[in-house]
Amino acid sequence: MSAGTEVVCEGVVHVYPDPSGDDVVALRGVDLRVAPGERVALLGPSGAGKSTLLALLGGLVRASAGSLRLDGAEVRTMDERALLRLRATGVGTVLQGPSRNLLPYATAEQNVALVQRAVPRSRRRGLLAPRDLLDALGLADLARRRLGALSGGELQRVAVAVALANGPGLLLADEPTSQLGTAHRTAVLDLVDRVCERFGTTVVVVTHDPGVAARWDRTLTIRDGRVGSEGRLGRDRAVVGPDGAVQLPDALRSAWPPGTRVEVVPDGDELRLRREAT
Repeated sequence: MSAGTEVVCEGVVHVYPDPSGDDVVALRGVDLRVAPGERVALLGPSGAGKSTLLALLGGLVRASAGSLRLDGAEVRTMDERALLRLRATGVGTVLQGPSRNLLPYATAEQNVALVQRAVPRSRRRGLLAPRDLLDALGLADLARRRLGALSGGELQRVAVAVALANGPGLLLADEPTSQLGTAHRTAVLDLVDRVCERFGTTVVVVTHDPGVAARWDRTLTIRDGRVGSEGRLGRDRAVVGPDGAVQLPDALRSAWPPGTRVEVVPDGDELRLRREAT
């Protein structure tokens, strides 16, 4: 997979069984396009489907319906061998809970080096060395320590180094700075920028941190399993879904509870929403 992966989702739906026996709809028809090299932050309340979407993009879970393509390749129909190759050479993933990303019996440096072994030799010479990645995250002195001796924040930074080790075309990161203080958070974001500039990496990050979201080209807010709004340069815009549905911004959602009757009023070249008098 070439650097700077294009991501296209069309009508992506995902349903999973609940322990109670009922099916839970995590995603309800997600339409999304991320250009090669673009950096996007996914925002929204807990349970909105952000982490589920990231898992689908990484081939960790198969979508129930819809189309999900990376550089034109349909992820839903890939066989297991193709998915393994995708995750090993084309995608870097940071999952919530750093231990899910790492081999606990190996050192920090060994974890990073192991990822790079899966990269074709023709590309290895262009990769950042394991020690350079760890040093950029303030982990040079801990490179040869086994992971059991590291703190949660240190493990989080090792997980980021591992995700960036193969110079991925696509970086998927779920709350990559959640356990970090200001200095280490900045180091993580700076390293992501450095890798993006070097390899043209496309980035999709789930975050609740406005400071992290502000670093990226675009923000997308996920609500109730759909893309509700899009932000560029600090301005949010509602996104019209394929069925014509529009999700209100948070300020209006709290002021206009479900069941509120709203009229769409033409105003020159624009449309205005007007709450019906009660």
